[in-house]
Amino acid sequence: MTDTAPGGKKANLRHAFVWLIATMICVHACMATTRVTASLWVLNRGYGEASVGMLLSLFAVAPIVLSLWAGRLADRHGFHRPVGVGVLMAGCGALLALAVQQLWAIAVGCLLCGGAVAIAAVALQREAGLMADEPGELKRIFSWMALGPALSNALAPVIAGILIDQFGMTAAFGFATLLPLLAWGFAQKVPRHQPEPLTKSFRERAAWQLFRLPAFRRLILVNLVLSACWDAHSFVVPVVGHARGLSAVSIGIVLGSFAAAATCVRLAIVRFADELDEVKALRTAMVVAMLTFMAYAWLPGTVGLMCGSALLGVALGSVQPMIMAMLHHVTPPGRHGQALGLRMLTVNGATVAMPAGFGILAAATTLVAPMWLMASLLLVAQWPARRLRSGAAA
Repeated sequence: MTDTAPGGKKANLRHAFVWLIATMICVHACMATTRVTASLWVLNRGYGEASVGMLLSLFAVAPIVLSLWAGRLADRHGFHRPVGVGVLMAGCGALLALAVQQLWAIAVGCLLCGGAVAIAAVALQREAGLMADEPGELKRIFSWMALGPALSNALAPVIAGILIDQFGMTAAFGFATLLPLLAWGFAQKVPRHQPEPLTKSFRERAAWQLFRLPAFRRLILVNLVLSACWDAHSFVVPVVGHARGLSAVSIGIVLGSFAAAATCVRLAIVRFADELDEVKALRTAMVVAMLTFMAYAWLPGTVGLMCGSALLGVALGSVQPMIMAMLHHVTPPGRHGQALGLRMLTVNGATVAMPAGFGILAAATTLVAPMWLMASLLLVAQWPARRLRSGAAA
């Protein structure tokens, strides 16, 4: 992208939108494939449920350290530099897990793949936000962007499960190493442009100052609870499926049904974005997710787990476009990279503790206890969610 008038720049951004989504799909699919394969590798080696939780926690460790830096990098340099860093990290992480199939190497691979998604996602989301001219369009754009992780979560576990059952763990790790190369190829199709120059006063502001905004605080709190719901589902499905003797393909299909439902609901948001009220949609999704978590333990067989996962996918899949649109509204101009990085940091900070806590809780009580915990947190989170409407203007 060349430096042009605002209208020309906007048109160039829209033209590149499909390549943004393709890049997001490939980077996220590398992480999703590594996550599923690593979880099953640990279980097959007999390390236990607590080890799975600790391994999943590693996907959030690097984002804690890198998210604020990724936000500043995106604000200052635009799209390609942070995406290049993310692609390099994902490739190194997947290659290490492939080449050295030992617990320490897979753990480091999980660490790198998690950081890669965080760095790339901040740049991708910031670039996408530049395309919106009005609130309805903002929801529509972030719905399309949210399809990237949804599609990768739908396809990557199924592909990984097939590769594992047919060819073994090495084939699944090998598939993960190819995806960063595809991501970088797609990213090169996004035209380059220089972001708006930053003033000295802006550079001196700390990202933490955004927490002084009441609407930003409430939105981040609700986002934390909903992100933990994703972690609970990602933890429980492989553990419960393994305990019930399901094959890797069946576990992948259950996980894929969640992502497929999230994809469908995000496509619906694209169609009806102008008619949706963000706060009402968010609170309704929280109620549906809460009820599904409460009933998940009694769902029968693979089909029952698929139905429960699909219902959770509909509920949780609908919230990210709403949250991202509201985040854009409450963030001061020129600081969207910082806001996205801060959101990434807080979400992944909780994600480090959550899977490990889920593993300990499941080992000490029952396998589905993490879902009951999340149902309780969703009920509590209704209070700050109710106040988002008044806070959105703050």
